Amino acid sequence: MASDPFRLFDEWYADAQASEPNDPGAMALATADADGRPSVRIVLLKAHGPDGFVFYTNERSRKGDELAQNPRAALLLHWKSLRRQVRIEGPVSRVSSEQSDAYFATRSRDSQLGAWASDQSSPLPSRDEFENRYQKMQAKFDGVDVPRPPHWGGFSIDPETIEFWIDKPHRLHERRLFTRLADGSWTEGLLYP
Repeated sequence: MASDPFRLFDEWYADAQASEPNDPGAMALATADADGRPSVRIVLLKAHGPDGFVFYTNERSRKGDELAQNPRAALLLHWKSLRRQVRIEGPVSRVSSEQSDAYFATRSRDSQLGAWASDQSSPLPSRDEFENRYQKMQAKFDGVDVPRPPHWGGFSIDPETIEFWIDKPHRLHERRLFTRLADGSWTEGLLYP
């Protein structure tokens, strides 16, 4: 196996893209508010590499608010078909406006309009209200490209640790932990299952 955690992740992610029936980039994102109250949800991995693991969201959502209060997070990608998972932990920063604009432009028009219509994570009095807001956005942007909302963008988790877990019989799993050192290099070790 590779001793570079990013190369190993690339190999595992390629395997997942070939074997997972739905969303190989689906990952659990754990955040916590300023008081340490945790929350977790699924987001989609949109870019990855030595510069970080990137996802996009409404920055006014619960996760966006928690990341503003406490800019650290953990990710978990679980590929059941491969019996593997990867855990990633580290500080979080916003990606550039240019990177957010570029990704937003690749989204379907319906998803773009939904980003404008939704006050993500806020209470919704009725489904009709959301659908009416969506229709207003359709009318507002009729015939023109939909720009990225100013409150919508990307976040990048800069990994301090990356753990690769392989399911083994009788719960005798294999766990490899990569830890980034202050100079940016990585050390590797094993964990008890």
